[in-house]
Amino acid sequence: PQIVLSRTDPRLLVKLFEMEVPEIYDGTVVIKAAVRAPGERAKVAVYSRERDVDPVGACVGMKGSRVQAIIRELRGEKIDIVEFSDDLVTFAQSALAPAKITRVSVHHTGDQPHLDVIVEDEQLSLAIGKRGQNVRLASELTGWTLNIMSREAAEEKQSTESGKTLALFIEKLDVDEEVAQILVDEGFSTLEEVAYV
Repeated sequence: PQIVLSRTDPRLLVKLFEMEVPEIYDGTVVIKAAVRAPGERAKVAVYSRERDVDPVGACVGMKGSRVQAIIRELRGEKIDIVEFSDDLVTFAQSALAPAKITRVSVHHTGDQPHLDVIVEDEQLSLAIGKRGQNVRLASELTGWTLNIMSREAAEEKQSTESGKTLALFIEKLDVDEEVAQILVDEGFSTLEEVAYV
């Protein structure tokens, strides 16, 4: 029998963590997901089954000793260890580290559900990463498409969408602009929402 091992497989990273971190080996800390751009960067989502055990701290080790051993084995591949959360917005914010996120909104409309992630202008390149690497890995880690945009672009998009919604309400509901604006201000964005209420 032949055994073929690929050093680029995310499962290699998981096994290295199991060897290096006793809390993972004994099941106290669980790796929920691991993604890699082999040789460049990896992201690992971890969570703890015990409240008094910090999952990220356990993986990093004293002065980074545990994670440094793994980085050496992977020839200097950078590893981001993030805490897993059942709350999608919190998890997405963690997954995009080291960038600081201003706001995340979930969109279920259209062909594919996605998250709009708004960051300050100076955080934009950090959130996207070199050749889009950071956002691509974060998308794989969360399982959602992440659209990164600056605050300015988000405000522009919102203004355009509000204008379209306003025109739609005036035309379809046969109301004047003032009533349509009140509906938009109250958060209504579709005719179905208005009909439901």
